Amino acid sequence: MTTTTELSFIHRFIPASEPGRPPLLLLHGTGGNEDDLLPLGRMLSPGSAQLSPRGKVLEGGMPRFFRRLAEGVFDEEDVRRRAHELADFIVEARDAYGLPAPVAVGFSNGANIAAAVLQLRPEALSGAALIRAMVPLAQPPAVDLTGKPVLILSGASDPIIPAGNANRLAFLLKEAGADVQHQILPVGHGLSQGDVSLTKAWIDQL
Repeated sequence: MTTTTELSFIHRFIPASEPGRPPLLLLHGTGGNEDDLLPLGRMLSPGSAQLSPRGKVLEGGMPRFFRRLAEGVFDEEDVRRRAHELADFIVEARDAYGLPAPVAVGFSNGANIAAAVLQLRPEALSGAALIRAMVPLAQPPAVDLTGKPVLILSGASDPIIPAGNANRLAFLLKEAGADVQHQILPVGHGLSQGDVSLTKAWIDQL
């Protein structure tokens, strides 16, 4: 495993141990770091390369990938800037580590920045699993996501994300041409075994 600050994000990189598995871009939630989702990545796609950056924005000392003005209210100018910054990092990391475009696996804030990257820099990702995602941009630019696989997993009793918001994200990505699967689980905001099982099965089909 490599830990480095030589690229534009502090991150962990674990090389692939099984040829043909898609590389994973692991994007943590608020208060997480570059270590948080590595065990999840191993469960979801054993043998895949794992690229796990740490969000650069601090909120009360907790890393995030972009600023928010309040719970569920995003600083959209910062969302746009940080999405481009993350996409640039993906380009750097692909060159440094010899990777194809990764599949993003994002949780909460990490899922939201992954959705923003899809809408602003779609070429950076080959697909995305968005766990507890919200609409990151109220008025996203027109983008062509034709055939790009996207999994959205929402919680029926999630106190943070209104059901209509997650449904709108699924609609926006479908409208742009993405191959979207949206499932609502009988859980809250936290990660569940159902999320692991569904995401693993989805990755296995890529």
